Amino acid sequence: MFMGEYRHNVDAKGRIIIPAKFREQLGEVFVLTRGLDQCLFGYPMNEWKVIEEKIKSLPLTKKDARAFARFFFSGATECEIDKQGRINIPTPLISYGKIDKECVIVGVSNRIEIWNKTIWEEYFAKSEESFAEIAENMIEFDL
Repeated sequence: MFMGEYRHNVDAKGRIIIPAKFREQLGEVFVLTRGLDQCLFGYPMNEWKVIEEKIKSLPLTKKDARAFARFFFSGATECEIDKQGRINIPTPLISYGKIDKECVIVGVSNRIEIWNKTIWEEYFAKSEESFAEIAENMIEFDL
């Protein structure tokens, strides 16, 4: 399970160090794609296969299902962790996530998320303000 928050810098070549605690769980190669809320999602291959099957099972006749699949898969790329523990984030994903020098890598159960530091801090502050209300709504999901 992925958990925790780590701050790292992206170098001029678009490389970022993946926290050591995440590397073993991700494996040597994992999938990075556009996520929600303007972050990037990173999945170990075994998790990616589960998500891929779920998305493939969405009805092709539904416009939103097609749009979601296109958005999610068109941005997906396999990332290899190098000997220094870094990955190279492709330019389209850097643009989508507005990833610049400072970023935050967050563990979220079955995936990691890579955020622009400023966007993460704004998102977190808003979520923190309404956390009690959000938690109350989770009752619908037996949480």
